Amino acid sequence: MTNGNARVHYLDNASTTHPKPASILEGLLQFCSAGCLSPGRSGFDLALGAQEMVSDTRRRMCRLLGGTDPNRLVFGYNATDALNLVIFGILRRGGHVVASRLDHNAVLRPIAHCVDEFGATVTLVGFDRRGYIDPGDVARAIRPDTKLVVLTHGSNVLGTVQPVAEVGAICRERGVPFCIDAAQTAGMIPIDMRAMHVDMVAFTGHKSLLGPMGIGGLCVGPDVVIPHSRAGGTGVKSAERRQPEEYPYRLECGTPNVMGITGLHRGLEYIESQGGPAAIHAREMRLAEILWRGLREIDGVTLYGAEDLEARTPVFAFNIRGFDCEEAGRRLDTDFHVACRTGLHCAPLVHEGIGTAPRGAIRFSLGPLTEPEDVEAGLAGVRALAAERR
Repeated sequence: MTNGNARVHYLDNASTTHPKPASILEGLLQFCSAGCLSPGRSGFDLALGAQEMVSDTRRRMCRLLGGTDPNRLVFGYNATDALNLVIFGILRRGGHVVASRLDHNAVLRPIAHCVDEFGATVTLVGFDRRGYIDPGDVARAIRPDTKLVVLTHGSNVLGTVQPVAEVGAICRERGVPFCIDAAQTAGMIPIDMRAMHVDMVAFTGHKSLLGPMGIGGLCVGPDVVIPHSRAGGTGVKSAERRQPEEYPYRLECGTPNVMGITGLHRGLEYIESQGGPAAIHAREMRLAEILWRGLREIDGVTLYGAEDLEARTPVFAFNIRGFDCEEAGRRLDTDFHVACRTGLHCAPLVHEGIGTAPRGAIRFSLGPLTEPEDVEAGLAGVRALAAERR
């Protein structure tokens, strides 16, 4: 990415991955040119081709997440949209939910609405100084009236990957549905719903799945019921007065974002071509180690949570002594052509926990196409700013 004649070193992949592989951009252009049509609404060949592409993307996405039934892979706008389906659907008649102080507002705000409007109750478990949830805290928080446990898989502030398999085993034993917010991990960290005892996975397409913005969804396991919270056209069973009960139509209505699904399809092909999420994660973490070690060595930098690189994504939050994070972010952009994220990152309770509220922190995050020179540029900018305030 360039800004005028200067290359911009993009370190904001936790917001959205950039750049996208060329094959994804080519796929979007081909789809627009050849037949940007509604799937499942007509019987002519081009519409049937669009439907097959959507169906194949369901199969691939379900397989990536370790789901059992591609029809229970529901497309939506993003992970936030999917989490709204889960939280409002399950808690619209009240009940107790367990979440955490690591969670994004995509979890916290729908729960807050359910508390205020439907009389739901919530227990938010904490996290330790390294940024991890104790599964025992989740077990102790579960009550007889608990209807849902929903947790982030990977923190978008600290990069810590939570022990969801251990939490899932607890939820399965207690008979409580378990949903993970995989916005930061789907496509980068291997997910196996069956092995991890996860009932629902909310994902977004524009981060490590490498698709465009505006596509995401929910993978629903076989033994969980999510009540309807929306209804509309499906292209099938049009004479029925009420929304069909079967998946994906139970939770998916209206013409889908076929352009977004096309990009997601190409993103999944790219991930498979690179050896899958584990291989992509390993490459990213090799670069992340350079970044982590470099930040730790800079006098005046406070790095939050990252005491080691075990069970992590390549996401690092830090501050520079003498700088407000917003000022530092502007300087990194204008003086060093480094693009990063600053502030509360839509996760205010994390910043309360690490002592950076109300202003927040600087965040560097790597992606599949991040290059070593991007990391070095980021470190050089931080070194220069830190040297100014010694």
